[in-house]
Amino acid sequence: MNLPAIILVTGTDTGVGKTMATAALAAVLSGTGRSVAVYKPCQSGAADGDSDAAEIVRLAGAVTAETGAVLQQPLAPVAAAAVDGVQLPGIAVHAEKIRELAACHDHVLVEGAGGLLVELDSGRGTLAGLGALLAAAFVLVSRPGLGTLNHTALTLEALAARGLNVLGLVLGSWPTDPEFLHQSNREVLTSLPVPLLGAIPDQASQLPPARFRADAGGWLNGLTV
Repeated sequence: MNLPAIILVTGTDTGVGKTMATAALAAVLSGTGRSVAVYKPCQSGAADGDSDAAEIVRLAGAVTAETGAVLQQPLAPVAAAAVDGVQLPGIAVHAEKIRELAACHDHVLVEGAGGLLVELDSGRGTLAGLGALLAAAFVLVSRPGLGTLNHTALTLEALAARGLNVLGLVLGSWPTDPEFLHQSNREVLTSLPVPLLGAIPDQASQLPPARFRADAGGWLNGLTV
């Protein structure tokens, strides 16, 4: 698998493990000696101390990390911007920034907000639209629990309908003691035409950063770099 310069990380929903998956991808790529940048178009929840970019740097190490718009409330970007009284940059602005990062890094990982079609600006731009502007590939993060098969299928269908390339799936928050449900879902997801790249363990964020970096390659054992 030849990894593209720009990879967009999206999820089937919010809270599925996109940040941990992005951090693990960054750790694996950085560990091979490649230069990596991480870009977050919209960060909500800053009032609660949320910063996905800072968390990725803490865990993945020597990567560049930037955020396009920082919003205070833990809401979808457009709603959070309305509360803050700010104008969100359009996806074309994000695309230009990502291209600038790509010009001086081997890879740029772009972490979305929520799911694929969450609006990132007042013009109804989404991560799907950003991917189309950049001709970038996607990694889709899914949860292992109940409902994941439908949510994953719907997101993959939306990506395919837009002609967007998918590198593979990652299971976020894989439980320490998986139940039959989790194993069954993983088996079904493994059978999809899109490859399963691996699974990030639950509580991965609580590992010491050095351990996180050392283990990331094993979690993403379906990824060829």
